[in-house]
Amino acid sequence: MAEAEIAYVATAGAAGLALALSAWAARLRGRLAIRHREAEAELTRVRADLADCDGALAAFEDVRLALSPDGRTRRLGAPAAWSALVRDMAAGPDADPALVVLDAVRAAEGARLDALIDRGEPFDAVLEGSSGAWSIEGRSSAGAAWLKLARLGLVGTAAESGLGLLADSYPAPTWITDAAGRLAWANRAWLDEMKADSLEAAREQGLSFDRGADVIVAEAARTRQPQDGFRWTTGGGRRRAWRIVAEPVQGGAGAVLAFALDMTEAEETRDTLRRHVEAHDETLNHLADAVAIFGPSKRLAFHNTAFQTLFNIDPAWLDERPTHAELLDRLRQRRMLPEVIDYAGWKANELDFYGAAEAAPDDSWSLPDGRTLRVVRQPHPLGGVLLLFSDITDELKLRSRFNAQIQVQTATLDKLNDAVAVFGSDGRIRLHNEAFDNFWGVSGEALDAASDFDAVAALCHATMPDPALWLGLKARVADPDPESRVPIAGEGRTTDGRIASWLTRPLPDGATLVAFSDVTARRGLEQALAAKAQALEESTALKREFVGSVSYELRTPLTTIVGYSELLEMQADLPERSRQHAGAIRVAASQLAGSIDDVLDMAQIDAGEMELTLGDVRVRDLLDAAADKARARIEGRGASLTVVCPPSIRPIRADAQRVGQALDHLLDNAARSVSEGGTVSLTAEATTTEVRIRVEDSGRGIPYHLQAHVFDRFVRRERGGPGVGLALVKALVELHGGWAEVESEPGKGAAFILHLPLEAAGVAAAPELRLGMASGE
Repeated sequence: MAEAEIAYVATAGAAGLALALSAWAARLRGRLAIRHREAEAELTRVRADLADCDGALAAFEDVRLALSPDGRTRRLGAPAAWSALVRDMAAGPDADPALVVLDAVRAAEGARLDALIDRGEPFDAVLEGSSGAWSIEGRSSAGAAWLKLARLGLVGTAAESGLGLLADSYPAPTWITDAAGRLAWANRAWLDEMKADSLEAAREQGLSFDRGADVIVAEAARTRQPQDGFRWTTGGGRRRAWRIVAEPVQGGAGAVLAFALDMTEAEETRDTLRRHVEAHDETLNHLADAVAIFGPSKRLAFHNTAFQTLFNIDPAWLDERPTHAELLDRLRQRRMLPEVIDYAGWKANELDFYGAAEAAPDDSWSLPDGRTLRVVRQPHPLGGVLLLFSDITDELKLRSRFNAQIQVQTATLDKLNDAVAVFGSDGRIRLHNEAFDNFWGVSGEALDAASDFDAVAALCHATMPDPALWLGLKARVADPDPESRVPIAGEGRTTDGRIASWLTRPLPDGATLVAFSDVTARRGLEQALAAKAQALEESTALKREFVGSVSYELRTPLTTIVGYSELLEMQADLPERSRQHAGAIRVAASQLAGSIDDVLDMAQIDAGEMELTLGDVRVRDLLDAAADKARARIEGRGASLTVVCPPSIRPIRADAQRVGQALDHLLDNAARSVSEGGTVSLTAEATTTEVRIRVEDSGRGIPYHLQAHVFDRFVRRERGGPGVGLALVKALVELHGGWAEVESEPGKGAAFILHLPLEAAGVAAAPELRLGMASGE
């Protein structure tokens, strides 16, 4: 083909190709325009959807982080949420938020994050921040790993839910603390207990339920394990017991939910029960009876001290809580159980009581050692058996003795001549003797049948119709007033002329004893004795008057005799023998005058007319003066007189004349008793309350049968004949408030001791000295 044809064909082909290309390009542009419009519409829709997603994410405080397999990250969520999260993670402002979050999650849940990225395993966790906690949700989608982080809003979530309303109405104080231990939420009961108006006010004031409760909550937060504790608090004027329960919140980023359960009533009840149990046990320990309590397991649950003492069992063995059967076996080995033929049957019968519903009748054990025990068995309220052992050995002996005593008392009353009856506090006659029946002329059967005191009084009224008597006796018998139950006595006359004496005596058991006796003969004898006593008193007074009168009458001639005898002795031309006779007359008359003076002094003391002239008297002066008067007579008999008086004896308050008079009589008595070569000593010694003056001689002594009467008046004695000298000594010492005594051994002399008080009272004769005495010195 020619080149021109080739060129033509090429041109025509090119033109057709160009036309075809133009048509295809036109059709392609149309399609592209359609696709462009569709793409624009899709882009607009996608942008709208993306804007919706961004708006939805921005509306909440959660963020999302996508992790591609190639290690790239993509962040979703509001910038403010990301900024808050970055601040909680304590990162700088220039740090990449995605890397900050990724590092924090890997530090907290590295293994679980790797499992999500590698195998797509989802997980949930909590990420602790500086100002709160963030929940983490790990999920996989389209080959990428997604992390969703949202701030934990425990308070808001609980308050907005039904559970929150329920918790707020819960009567027990309930609160939630965050990871830092700060109060996050509290219900109304907690606020009321803490006297807070609102949760914000409680936070501002830093209120805490209790320090101990805070420790329990902190321990639950630290260990992530539930904690339980018990606390006492004081508030509102009273102490309250609380059971604190702290429960870590799952997914709560260290938050702890705490409850305070009021256990005050339960604890007070428990404490009261404990104190009652302790008081009960303490009471049982103080009982004299032995108590043993066995629990439902038949083991010893309690025993008091008396139980261990009664059976003498080792306390350590009892503390091991033996069974009832073991205890019985041990007691049998020690022969502290009754001797029985069939011990196995007896033991089974003892143990069968555990199924009983009521207390068994009292039983008694007769032990081989002679003791008798009363045994009481009764079911225990808490299960088991309570055993009570009482040693009634002494009680049985006492009862036997009491019955014997009652029989002896009854027999004794029946032998009495007095009419005796015993009335109980209810007014009924309990006891009467045969003399009572005979006194009133009634039968014993009638008295026993009498219902009360009025009936008994009606039976006796015929014999002694005195209404005042029976009314007074009834008041003493039936009136419970202590002032009415006093002993009374009286006399009355019966219709047959007898004189009846009666008396009442209250008895310790509330009963009253009433006794009647016939005193007719006694009253007659008393009248006769009274008449004789009056006659004797008149005779004694007449004798005293006679003695006084005769004594005064005798003094006048004696004075004359003494005077003329002295004149005769003074005559110069009187022969010596006559002069001796006159001296003997003078001495005898002087002695007779002294005896008369003693009689007059005794009469004055008997009449209570002698008074002491008290003054400060030196004991040494008294002794020297008395010794000077008696020395010549004692030395004239060939004896010696010694005076011993310590200089430390202080003066006494006494009548020097009367004390000297007593010493003169004692020294005169010693001078008559002492013989040649003998000794007479006059000594004094002092105590804190008295001065003792001792006159001792080495004479023949006083026979034992006369020593008791040596101070009696007008009794003839071996030493000195009749007189009132020693009786006057005793009376004068007693006027000073002292007393006199004698010590003597026959053949070895005698000693008279005067006990004079340091301070004598200026009184007249002692009361017993005023009594008229027919005899005695």
